[in-house]
Amino acid sequence: QGGSVEPGKMPGGEKTRQGKQKEEQRQKEEEREGLIEFYGSYQELFQFFCSNTTIHGAIRLVCSKKNKMKTAFWSVLFFLTFGLMYWQFGILYREYFSYPVNLNLNLNSDRLTFPAVTLCTLNPYRYSAIRKKLDELDQITHQTLLDLYDYNMSLARSDWATLSTRKRSARSLLHHVQRHPLRRQKRDNLVNLPENSPSVDKNDWKIGFVLCSENNKHCFHQAYSSGVDAVREWYSFHYINILAQVPDAKALDESDFENFIYSCRFNEATCDKANYTHFHHPLYGNCYTFNDNSSSLWTSSLPGINNGLSLVVRTEQNDFIPLLSTVTGARVMVHDQNEPAFMDDGGFNVRPGIETSISMRKEMTVRLGGSYSDCTEDGSDVPVQNLYSSRYTEQVCIRSCFQLNMVERCGCAYYFYPLPAGAEYCDYTKHMAWGYCYYKLLAEFKADVLGCFHKCRKPCRMTEYQLSAGYSRWPSSVSEDWVFYILSQQNKYNITSKRNGVAKVNIFFEEWNYKTNGESPAFTVVTLLSQLGNQWSLWFGSSVLSVMELAELILDFIVITFILALRWFRSRQQLSPPGPPPHSHANTAFQDEASPHGPPHRFTVEAVVTTLPSYNSLEPHGPSRDGEVGHE
Repeated sequence: QGGSVEPGKMPGGEKTRQGKQKEEQRQKEEEREGLIEFYGSYQELFQFFCSNTTIHGAIRLVCSKKNKMKTAFWSVLFFLTFGLMYWQFGILYREYFSYPVNLNLNLNSDRLTFPAVTLCTLNPYRYSAIRKKLDELDQITHQTLLDLYDYNMSLARSDWATLSTRKRSARSLLHHVQRHPLRRQKRDNLVNLPENSPSVDKNDWKIGFVLCSENNKHCFHQAYSSGVDAVREWYSFHYINILAQVPDAKALDESDFENFIYSCRFNEATCDKANYTHFHHPLYGNCYTFNDNSSSLWTSSLPGINNGLSLVVRTEQNDFIPLLSTVTGARVMVHDQNEPAFMDDGGFNVRPGIETSISMRKEMTVRLGGSYSDCTEDGSDVPVQNLYSSRYTEQVCIRSCFQLNMVERCGCAYYFYPLPAGAEYCDYTKHMAWGYCYYKLLAEFKADVLGCFHKCRKPCRMTEYQLSAGYSRWPSSVSEDWVFYILSQQNKYNITSKRNGVAKVNIFFEEWNYKTNGESPAFTVVTLLSQLGNQWSLWFGSSVLSVMELAELILDFIVITFILALRWFRSRQQLSPPGPPPHSHANTAFQDEASPHGPPHRFTVEAVVTTLPSYNSLEPHGPSRDGEVGHE
């Protein structure tokens, strides 16, 4: 070989060849695709995102980088658009979580189940179990009306004949009546005038009675502008106390169906005892509910007056209590099966001598429960005990709530509502001040202080009947003679007052169709996603994949932040010792230069990630890019 090479030196060609090999190896490593790729800086991350994303407008942040004004304009516009879009997203989410509903109206045609019909005599009866005390109460009321109005009320002859023999037994009732007397009170604007003032007329007085607590320290003044209302309310208060003293409620169960219902037909077929049930109402007397037996319910195959219920009832008042009811006739109510008949709320009166034709329209309401409304399926989630032997209704819950509060506050139960377990009905022979407690509690109940109207929720499914009535004279003047003669001969009915003695009631479906009001969600998950996609397309003109690109950007941002934080933490640990040993080996990921003394070393850090190809405009100026440092 002709030439020689000095020790420690390398020929120029060999050195150039090795440099090219290293450069090719470095390029191959850069082009090698890793399992997970990350970026070297935030600038490189955003540069790649804006250059390759499908979101409209993002490319303008890169292509206009040499014009700072355009870059600033598009940056403000880009983030402003983002803000407006997410503001619309917030509106959509708020609407979604408000759980709106759509009302669906459906008309159905099918055989209709006939509702339950309750008919009451409208007047309480002088039951034999309380007849004696009622006569005593009438005598006290007679004297009261004589003192207040100079009115001599006509009583039955038996009352006057036996009055002297009942004075001793009446003392107990008289004592309680005198504790709650009916008296005349001045109106508010006439309080300062003397009672015998000539300017004070009888019409300027209010009639009422006073109810006091047991120690008479607190009193409740129950006053009425109408004397008729005052007398009826006062008489009813004492009448309820008399009813509560009857130990067995069955003693008041004196059904007289044949003497009240002259005729009963449904679908041109005669009714029998299996078609009705009987109960006693404190103010409306004997009541009869038709078609309440769930085992054999009536159905209407056709609408019309001939395909419904037809009743002829007796409305003549014999041996009734005139101070409790001032009207004559009967009271009727249409309701669903397994629901109590609240005659005060939904009933209406039937006039004597009149044929009342009641047409019905069935209407069902189905509400969405859960988050869409506060309705209840069966009342099991309502914090009020159901005292009625029927299914849950809102009125059942409200009355049960009042009765439970009555027992808790007053120590006894109100006679009009069912009796809770372990309680007894209010009676001023045992509970002297229950009247004061009742009227105070009733005022709180009406003002919703007790919270009954808030606790009792509407049922999710309910059936209602829309009623409309027509009236005509019955029987007519030309036919009343033979009609009353036939009625008097049938079962020997004795009618003394033809005009006010009977009434006829027809109840039928007006049409075969019935309406169903249902609810459906107005904003479902599918609707929400559709609306969100519409807003995204409106502001950025992109698709679901564009959303994934944005999610990828956020994930890469988090990862880069974590890596940079980890590098900074390790570099702080590297600089913390006062002086490393001369032969210590630091992690090459954090060592920028090798020591000039000693032989060169190469440290390789195996990583799962590799870097993406760099951009010339963003080329880092550091000595290392690959996570490994070579010392030559």
